[in-house]
Amino acid sequence: MAPKAAKRRTGASSTVTSIFDQTQIQEFKEAFTVIDQNRDGLITKDDLRDTFAAMGCLNIKSEELDAMLRESNGPINFTTFLTMFGEKLKGADPEDVITSAFKILDPEGKGTIKKDYLQELLQTQCDRFSDEEINNLWASFPPDITGNVDYRNVSYIITHGEDKSE
Repeated sequence: MAPKAAKRRTGASSTVTSIFDQTQIQEFKEAFTVIDQNRDGLITKDDLRDTFAAMGCLNIKSEELDAMLRESNGPINFTTFLTMFGEKLKGADPEDVITSAFKILDPEGKGTIKKDYLQELLQTQCDRFSDEEINNLWASFPPDITGNVDYRNVSYIITHGEDKSE
């Protein structure tokens, strides 16, 4: 039984290392270390509760913590943590679905959306973006000199992780 588990972990690890580069893996390791409050190499319910408390969230429900832990099929060590993030990122909508959503905001079919219009929508509708989130968005996806955002490139980066021109 142990060899099968080891083999499965190896497969997950090699898949994860093909999704993330070494810098990203190191960043995830740092995040894991922050969450693993007791430094035992596993993220537990107590670790999650302590992490939320350190961020000022003192009234997190036990059920919410249980739901987070259930996203894994077992104990959450670093490999599992990394695999979970890989699966979440891999589970993003396909590029054509994201592009189609943007096309609704582009009735002329130019492939761009005015920055000001997109920003207004993001800050006034549904799950509203904060000023910091908007600043991060424009830092990641700067509009062109005429104030247009190339949503096809945004869709590509969301699904592939790199600029088409690279």
